[in-house]
Amino acid sequence: MSNIKDDVIGALKTVYDPEIPVNIWDMGLVYDIKIDGDKCDIVMTLTSPTCPMMDELVANVKSAVGKLESLKTVDVHLVWEPAWDLSRMSDAARVELES
Repeated sequence: MSNIKDDVIGALKTVYDPEIPVNIWDMGLVYDIKIDGDKCDIVMTLTSPTCPMMDELVANVKSAVGKLESLKTVDVHLVWEPAWDLSRMSDAARVELES
């Protein structure tokens, strides 16, 4: 039986920043995932508070995670503190960007 948080992470790995060829999970843009029954709260940031794709990225996160049958509600909370920086990226993201 799969863990719902792992399923959420899998869904988040299908969402890509349109300007960077790395998914938002490996970019380190997701700070927290809270699951309470069939409700999921995601706390995340973007590489910049002036990102022109902000609304589209949030909608893509809600759509991807919302496809999970075990969840009825997905809320995305954008935060700007702590600010995102390159140290939050996974090793896989670093390799991808270097190639």
